[in-house]
Amino acid sequence: MKNLGISLFAIAVLVTVSVGATSAGWSGLLTIVIPYAALAVFLIGFVTRVFRWTKSPVPFRIPATCGQQASLPWIRRNPLDCPSSLAGVIGRMFMEVFLFRSLFRNTEMEIAGQRPVYGSAKWLWFFGLLFHWSLLIIVVRHLRFFLEPIAAWVNTLAAIDGFFEIGSPTLYLTDAALLAGLTFLFFRRAVAPRLRYISLVTDYFALLLIMGVATTGLLMRHFFPADLLAVKNLALGWVTFAPTIPKGVGPVFSIHLLFVCALLAWFPFSKLMHMGGVFLSPTRNLANDNRMNRHVNPWNAPVKVHTYEEYEDEFRDKMKLAGLPLEKE
Repeated sequence: MKNLGISLFAIAVLVTVSVGATSAGWSGLLTIVIPYAALAVFLIGFVTRVFRWTKSPVPFRIPATCGQQASLPWIRRNPLDCPSSLAGVIGRMFMEVFLFRSLFRNTEMEIAGQRPVYGSAKWLWFFGLLFHWSLLIIVVRHLRFFLEPIAAWVNTLAAIDGFFEIGSPTLYLTDAALLAGLTFLFFRRAVAPRLRYISLVTDYFALLLIMGVATTGLLMRHFFPADLLAVKNLALGWVTFAPTIPKGVGPVFSIHLLFVCALLAWFPFSKLMHMGGVFLSPTRNLANDNRMNRHVNPWNAPVKVHTYEEYEDEFRDKMKLAGLPLEKE
């Protein structure tokens, strides 16, 4: 549990820095300097890593397949698991990005007696999908702070999210779903012995950071309300590059904002970069058309080939004495 303890300590340090800076009157540092710096690190880091990935040579087709590829016309193929065309690749990428199709096919293995037994493992897929979709909707909902006037579709999305009107203010369904997904992912990593053994500080830190963002956001909405007008003025100031130091937003908002900034700055250097990397993965974005086209490595160095004709000319006498067949006498 050492890695978990280090991650908890890092989160505690962020909380202490936020509270201390607010108490010392350094609100400008928290609300203006750090957000712009975090956004710059995020954009530069994200673009740099994606650019480096695009320069990685992939001379051969190495798609991950789970089905029959296109071969003979009378053999049924699987166009999504083993696509041989661009349309199939787009379909597989869509299912992977939006529905986590490969994770849905995940299985778990247990030893029963002396033989392995495989079973379905859909909980990880369900809570992973719940977490990612909820986080996306919450991020889109927050656009109402950065837009004036607010786009109608943002208001519609918020209305649908709070359709059941639970509590006052309304509890959004995605808020509860996000916490449920995060809780499952965290305890799965912290409790399961095999996952705990391979979990690094970075794995725990990313989860705890997102949990901190979600928790402080819920605290502000339901228990320690911030001045929404001041928050919106701050957000519009960021967008127009004319931010002003807000007043009356409270310490919980400062902690929430510092968590968000830390997450942005941490994002390009963590495993969270799978958000951009999934589109550049050659195991997913390549068609399996090896039986249709020949793919030659363009980086192959020239090799002096010793042909069979040259080999026979060199050893003809010895081959003839040994009684070996010759193509030409």
